[in-house]
Amino acid sequence: MYRLAEYGTMRDIGNARRMTIKMNKIHIRSEVLEETTWDLSDLFATDAQWEQELLSLPDAAADIETFKGTLGQSAGQLLACLDAREALQERIGKTAAYARLKQSEDSTNPVNIENAAKAGDILSNLSSSLSFVNSEIVSLPEGTIEKYLSELPGLEPYKRSLERLIEEKAHRLSPETEKVLASLGEVLDSPYRIYQRGKLADMTFDEVFDGEDQARPLSWSFYENNYEMSPDTKLRRSAYSSFCETLNQYKNTFAEGYAAEVKKQVVLSRLRGYEDVTDMLLAPQQVSKEMYNNVLDIIQKELAPHMRRLAALKKRELGLDKLMFCDLKAPLDAEFSPAITYDEACTLIREALDVLGPEYGEIVERAFNDRWVDYADNAGKSTGAFCSSIYGAHSYILISWANNMRGAFTLAHEVGHAGHFMLAGKYQRLTNTRPSLYFIEAPSTMNEMLLADHLLNRSENPRMRRWVILQLLNTYYHNFVTHLLEGELQRRVYALASNDKPITAKTLSELKGAILSEFWGPELVVDEGAKLTWMRQPHYYMGLYPYTYAAGLTASTAAAQKIREEGQPAVDRWLEALKSGGSLAPQELMKLAGVDMSGPEPIRTAVAYVGSLVDELERLYS
Repeated sequence: MYRLAEYGTMRDIGNARRMTIKMNKIHIRSEVLEETTWDLSDLFATDAQWEQELLSLPDAAADIETFKGTLGQSAGQLLACLDAREALQERIGKTAAYARLKQSEDSTNPVNIENAAKAGDILSNLSSSLSFVNSEIVSLPEGTIEKYLSELPGLEPYKRSLERLIEEKAHRLSPETEKVLASLGEVLDSPYRIYQRGKLADMTFDEVFDGEDQARPLSWSFYENNYEMSPDTKLRRSAYSSFCETLNQYKNTFAEGYAAEVKKQVVLSRLRGYEDVTDMLLAPQQVSKEMYNNVLDIIQKELAPHMRRLAALKKRELGLDKLMFCDLKAPLDAEFSPAITYDEACTLIREALDVLGPEYGEIVERAFNDRWVDYADNAGKSTGAFCSSIYGAHSYILISWANNMRGAFTLAHEVGHAGHFMLAGKYQRLTNTRPSLYFIEAPSTMNEMLLADHLLNRSENPRMRRWVILQLLNTYYHNFVTHLLEGELQRRVYALASNDKPITAKTLSELKGAILSEFWGPELVVDEGAKLTWMRQPHYYMGLYPYTYAAGLTASTAAAQKIREEGQPAVDRWLEALKSGGSLAPQELMKLAGVDMSGPEPIRTAVAYVGSLVDELERLYS
């Protein structure tokens, strides 16, 4: 059996050096091993088969258009239309995912780019063709939907989506306008694609030098997955300098793209009659402004002192003259940094998630054994990590493996998304599969909590406990700091845009610099590169997504504590919440798991828990 406690000696240092040597070359996609890539043939055996399905979708949409003007005839007619649309949406989901995943694995491949564009055009037209369904439903006489629901039990699976649609009636535009907006979907989503294209296909970086004056290649992935966490201060800072120098060359173009995204949302919110853009973006999340602001305000205010203590500890233990932004992820104990292969990480994660039972465990086994995971590192591959879950198929996970234990936590996180959506897809109809964004990061961060607990329970070694606590703090840093401060930037940007203030590179850099300075205080040097951090995250193009990482981690922190205290009953409640998918509002889902997010208490409790981790870390280093 794999034992993490056996690691942490010279074996780790040797592995790390061998890994660095392998990084002398940035591989193209055709050079990576097939077993390190995902198997998209589970969706379509070939590009030709995918294209055939793509081209057949408009005919299927035309069949649904025959329902136009008939939804008020009877409950049965409405049900037939909704069933036909749901079946088509499942086909669309698989087709769109295939194009998206191909582009994510290699955006330098012109075929992938061409196919993604082709899919985007056709899918936008499909969205336009199907827009009549919602428009016609909200135009039905008051009380019609309620009457239909009482008459026909077969409509029950659609009850929640129908009721939410009626609630949004005041913000729906005319059917003609909704159709036009739907047809422009590909155009309206272009800021995100332009950002990704510039980031993954166009940016190049100068080579950098490590502490032994050896030249190292630099890519976006190499920086964020390796160099940013390097114990070699010269390499870490050299890579940061080169990385930021390239970012700076693109800042005005990236700012223009983000400004277009923000302006789009502001204009849409005004067209739809919302009080402001925040109300519009929170509406699909079913989250009140109070819940939204609680997450941003409480964590920033109450977490900052704990993180400043952690920063001071890092500066002291690393013997740094000053703590720069690029030093925040430097390892505190570089000589005890367990290297881990992908296969070893899979074994560790299986063990940690065994507490969730056999049904969940089967999903984990399939993910690792059936090539659901793409962990190769190649040019043009999307940075970071994500899980794409396709109803009627299965989840796909993207990650670039760097042989470090932080990657194990990231993999466990993405497996959390996979487990969630596979269970939701098994027990819910497509229409009720996806929950609110407010809950969506809870299942993923729960897995990180379980992995940390598993590691802590296996070792009494003070150095090992110190290391695991650092991994936990990395999780909280990622969700409670990185993503939360992204959320704060969004809040300030939308406030400016709502008052018709221009969004420029200068504005974004000044805002980001101010936010970092306010949070970290004098412990951190906020240099010009740190101010460009707004260029590094794609989440700004996904609505009010960043703050939900903190909301989800707050819920998973509380639920994980209940699992520690109660055992199986708490596990059963958690699994029930996962299986419920999007059939309940986010607060109801969290209550099902035993967590009440209606007030600030869980947020304060989670922040206090982070403070206790810093307390223990300070004791272990004293």
